[in-house]
Amino acid sequence: MTDPTPQDVQRYIADGLTCDHLEVEGDGRHFFATIVSPEFEGLLRIRRHQRVYAALGDRMREQIHALSMKTLTPAEWASQRALDGTTAARHSH
Repeated sequence: MTDPTPQDVQRYIADGLTCDHLEVEGDGRHFFATIVSPEFEGLLRIRRHQRVYAALGDRMREQIHALSMKTLTPAEWASQRALDGTTAARHSH
């Protein structure tokens, strides 16, 4: 079995979870995902992660050796992007 690509992992997550935004980076064994989903509303971080693991199912045990993730609601994502834009504007002078 070949190691999954970041695109594979992104597709696995998207197949099992409604995502407004999804980015996955990685080297075939270790991955980092930024996942924005309305399904995260009202959930603690551990519950959000469990929701992602459920979307990945058996692949999490068999193919993906390590997955770090940032899980955000659409409102949290919008707020973070606004802050990032403010920070970028401050540093561009």
